[in-house]
Amino acid sequence: MNTLLPRSSPVLCALLLALFAAGCTSIGPDHQRPAFDMPADFRAAEGWKPAEPADHLPRGEWWRAYGDRVLDDLIVRLDAANPDLQSALGSFRQARAAAQLARAGYTPEIGLTAAARRSRGAAIEGRSANQSNTTQLGLDASWEADLWGRIGREVEAAGAELDGSAGDLASVRLSLHAELVQNYFQLRATDHQRDLYRRTVASFERALELARNRVAAGVSTRGDEVQALAQLRAAQAQAVDLDLTRTQLQNAIAVLIGAPPSAFALESADWPTAPPATPVGLPSTLLERRPDVAAAERRVAAANARIGVAQAAWFPSLTLNASTGYAGNQFAQWFSASNLVWSFGLSVAQAVYDGGRRDAQIESARAAHDITVAQYRQTVLGALQEVEDNLSALRLLEDEAALRAQALEASREAEALALNRYRAGIANYTEVITAQTTALDNERGLAQLRGRQFSASALLNKAVGGGWQGLAAAP
Repeated sequence: MNTLLPRSSPVLCALLLALFAAGCTSIGPDHQRPAFDMPADFRAAEGWKPAEPADHLPRGEWWRAYGDRVLDDLIVRLDAANPDLQSALGSFRQARAAAQLARAGYTPEIGLTAAARRSRGAAIEGRSANQSNTTQLGLDASWEADLWGRIGREVEAAGAELDGSAGDLASVRLSLHAELVQNYFQLRATDHQRDLYRRTVASFERALELARNRVAAGVSTRGDEVQALAQLRAAQAQAVDLDLTRTQLQNAIAVLIGAPPSAFALESADWPTAPPATPVGLPSTLLERRPDVAAAERRVAAANARIGVAQAAWFPSLTLNASTGYAGNQFAQWFSASNLVWSFGLSVAQAVYDGGRRDAQIESARAAHDITVAQYRQTVLGALQEVEDNLSALRLLEDEAALRAQALEASREAEALALNRYRAGIANYTEVITAQTTALDNERGLAQLRGRQFSASALLNKAVGGGWQGLAAAP
């Protein structure tokens, strides 16, 4: 049996051990997370009253804090059928397959070969032609030793890209959830305004009837009746415009959940008077929760690893090749020792001159790394801006809503006084219209503000990476 092994096997074993040890070497820089000066807190958080986080809610299901079962069901439908989310999932699966492909570089390639051939030679000088049968079965294997860590860097890059793709998937899901919440509460705000205009139209119809009665009684002019009619028609037109707005919002929600707009409808329903109270976390905690920031950082790591891949091209590659099998003229004699064939060897390849291609590839990899670092920092800045914007929006909209509520109360009183003065004949109808228009504007403005508060709340949830469960409250 010893005659079947190469006499130089101790040398080959020593070579393999040396290759294994050399495989621990990695060319290229190790990844360092880009430095970024972070503020200690948010400027817009000054004067903010921290609230207790809803710790009983599952982490990440931030929309449940609104306590709206219809919204909860819509989120479930979005997760199951939204085309953009399914596309992002497909991209993630591609990245996962690419990572598996890169890891396969560590393993040898093994192939099975089988051949059967019958041949006939030429007849020479009257002799009959020879015929022969040849059969062969064997295994071939090749393995590239990762001497300089090129394969390791490729695996590192693919793994970082996979993590980045997972962040992209989470970011798409978060953005879609926030968009759905915004559209949903804008629709509820529109329903509130539609109800307001239904009541307003009924009130203006009564005012028109009053004006007509006074004209018939000779105590008012035709001008009062015409003004009342114009006011009524304007309110009815606004109600129709709100119907259009609601239809568009309903269709947008249908598309988000992957349903045809014609097959989807949302009934009017009550909605919360205000969005959930908002505690504030530190920026460093925020950045760990945002999937787009995490994805950007992982792409920096991937670009860094590709620098090592490019630099490894300056070093030779070494491939081990081996094959074994049986060959013979008769199948029955295949597995005899005399028909055993094998080979073992190694090859070394190194480019000597390439016209500067390798240097250009290294420079390109370094430039790509610089690009990802800049994109990472821009993503961080954008994240901080989104938090500041929406914290400011929530705080200022709350102040504006309080003032608008006071204005509404005063305008309603002014409307009642003007109507009483008109009934008493001591005021013209222009005064009534002015008071009614002011009251209507204030009430509609308050409903719109309420919708904007919910939109800002949804955007803040998105800005902090999907809710604030687990974030420290502001001092």
